[in-house]
Amino acid sequence: MTSRVLMESPENLHGPAVGVAQDATPTTVDVDTAVFLLGAGVTTLTHPLLYVKLLIQVGHEPLPPTVGTTMFGRRVLYLPGFLSYAQHIVKMDGKRGLLRGLSPRIVSSAISTVVRSKVKQIDVLFKNGDQQNSLRKVVKETSHEMIIQCLSRVATHPFHVMSVRCMAQFVGREVKYGGMLSCMVKIFKEEGVAGFYVGLIPHVLGEVLFLWCCNLLAHFINTYAVDESFSQASAVRSYTKFVMGIAVSVLTYPFMLVADLMVVNNCGLAAGLPPLSPVFSSWLHCWNHLSNKGHLFRGSSFFFRRVPLTSIED
Repeated sequence: MTSRVLMESPENLHGPAVGVAQDATPTTVDVDTAVFLLGAGVTTLTHPLLYVKLLIQVGHEPLPPTVGTTMFGRRVLYLPGFLSYAQHIVKMDGKRGLLRGLSPRIVSSAISTVVRSKVKQIDVLFKNGDQQNSLRKVVKETSHEMIIQCLSRVATHPFHVMSVRCMAQFVGREVKYGGMLSCMVKIFKEEGVAGFYVGLIPHVLGEVLFLWCCNLLAHFINTYAVDESFSQASAVRSYTKFVMGIAVSVLTYPFMLVADLMVVNNCGLAAGLPPLSPVFSSWLHCWNHLSNKGHLFRGSSFFFRRVPLTSIED
């Protein structure tokens, strides 16, 4: 969510310098553009990470595991980490291969920025009334954030579908999905409008659950666990929500995993068809399958991925 930047300095309080300072003040459009460019840069830099994560999520393990031991002497199979996986992608598709599916993600980021910038800021809506740390205020603000998040997800999910399917093509070396326009035509022709929203329900549920748990836990900890007499109470409170976000993201990860698997499920790609993956009738079917296999957190880690060995030949 972007906001207007107000600049004030001693120079703009005197004489003709006022006009110069006002002209130099960034407009809302300038700020939105800067946010979009920053978002596009971050999206590009982090895309290889999400690409490797997606391939691990769908169960694609092209590199053999290596036998190792833990610090306690237990023998395990270590699966390749991010660096080894990325090197394999570069070997197969070149360095540009790491950016497969990037364009829809950049468009998604831009749309999200526009949607969020059109919604009134929380502090404007709720600046008066409840006390600063009241539970009612937290509930109101979280409800407002939830609406923004849901609107943003509905607007950007079609591009998420296109990005995921472009990346998943690496598994079977398909070329079914190319540019964004051809992706749109292909999905609409084969699946209709509903094809752009496969996996939406678990994704929204995961994001809403994350938002409420994070905000409420942070509120209760800051209100009842942090003693006002503690000299660093304000500093501790400033980090509570961040720490809660990390903890809650672990609990809501299965929703994101199921959402991504439903995007590629039975879409004509090897990543979503037997023998790599069964065809799921619903996202609950997918969840139950992963739960029974013990794979609800598949892809949640890039490093030190291991599979315990029941027996190893000496």
